[in-house]
Amino acid sequence: MTGVALEVWGDPIGHSRSPAMHRAAYALLGWDWTYGRRRVDEGSFLAELAGLDASHRGLSLTMPLKHAAFAVSDDRDARAILTGAANTLVRTTDGWRAFNTDVGGVVAAVREQGVPTVDRARIVGAGATASAALVALSELGVRDVEISARRPDAAAPLVGLGERLGVAVTAVPLVEPARRAVDVTIATLPGGVSIDDAVADGLAATGGPLMDVVYGHWPTDLSRAWARAGASARGGEGMLLHQAVLQIRAFASGGVDDPLPREAEVVSVMRRALMGD
Repeated sequence: MTGVALEVWGDPIGHSRSPAMHRAAYALLGWDWTYGRRRVDEGSFLAELAGLDASHRGLSLTMPLKHAAFAVSDDRDARAILTGAANTLVRTTDGWRAFNTDVGGVVAAVREQGVPTVDRARIVGAGATASAALVALSELGVRDVEISARRPDAAAPLVGLGERLGVAVTAVPLVEPARRAVDVTIATLPGGVSIDDAVADGLAATGGPLMDVVYGHWPTDLSRAWARAGASARGGEGMLLHQAVLQIRAFASGGVDDPLPREAEVVSVMRRALMGD
């Protein structure tokens, strides 16, 4: 596999750990692929995409480009369709195929925390990542999800998505005490968001293990509360790692179902690259 160019796009992009992970995987596999980064915002996205030559097999997309990537695609996987967002584009003979590998990243990260299946769950935050978390929870078997958000009305699209998935979704104000115990909590708030200790402690007391999608802003207010409660809390590195593995599958085969050669070794070298080892 030679002469393949790949990039991660977003704004900002300088903090991205994707190049280190992807390059480590390609080196292990002996693939002559390149993986760069480019600062691209919504206003310049279409022009930048049109300027790519045929050597560019695919792209990883981060904020704020996930909805734009979905919109420009000619074909989409089921997870992208459900979330209305794509973090991966793969060139086809007809244009671009879109994937949302964040969903699979969340599924794998939750399972790594010792939660193989979920009945009840809580999502903190109602932003773009919350839809990927909800779809992931549905794949883990969830029946009931509580959205704890600063503005519960912002969760209306998630309630609708829950109806499509056959999952009961309710929204409550983040300032209210947690009402019921859940099997797992997924936090989707941006890094640096402040949460009152009393609210965070209430969430931790009933929240099961915490998977916080934040990385690079650790510890968060929520992870501190989980530590005070003596409960398991992990950041977003697991999600980032496993969604990247699925991206490489898509770049290699055009789909996410076929494992990579030596995939266990690939995951190991990518994890070390992610952690800076």
